[in-house]
Amino acid sequence: MTIEIANESGVAVDETSIVSAARFALDRMEVSPLAELSVVLVTLDVMSDLHERWMDLPGPTDVMAFPMDELDAARRPDAGDPSPALLGDIVLCPAFARDQARTAGHSLLDELHLLTVHGVLHLLGYDHAEPAEEREMFGLQKRILADFQAAVAEARRRDAQRTADDRLLGAAGLDGPADAES
Repeated sequence: MTIEIANESGVAVDETSIVSAARFALDRMEVSPLAELSVVLVTLDVMSDLHERWMDLPGPTDVMAFPMDELDAARRPDAGDPSPALLGDIVLCPAFARDQARTAGHSLLDELHLLTVHGVLHLLGYDHAEPAEEREMFGLQKRILADFQAAVAEARRRDAQRTADDRLLGAAGLDGPADAES
């Protein structure tokens, strides 16, 4: 799976973590490993221009998704097609998302993860225009984010345990290559 990210927003963010969230969502949705995705972080002015041009709505927004491949209306794009697909672009606006993060009581990075998963789901054909669609999309989004956060927490726990184990082995003199031969 190829995920490219470009930060043109002027806001410093953990780009690797955003890519990880996108990859996690795509994996969870069983999207082909040959799929390609682009994530672009933009300024308020750029997002405002895109929002007005493509949605005919004034001012900036938090996330927009621009699908590339034509989707088969009879079948969801996450249905396991083994062929490569250029999924499209997710455009995020960290400056806009910062205020939403404050309001929600979580970090900017948590908000960007949420918006990334939201954008991935839009690229895969999910929408929230109707109440039933909203329930389905937001429920799926919530599950993917919870699983992603749990996976990140588990990876941090394993890294901390590995560091503690390495320190203990070092203190016991069991950390060098010569020890492997004994």
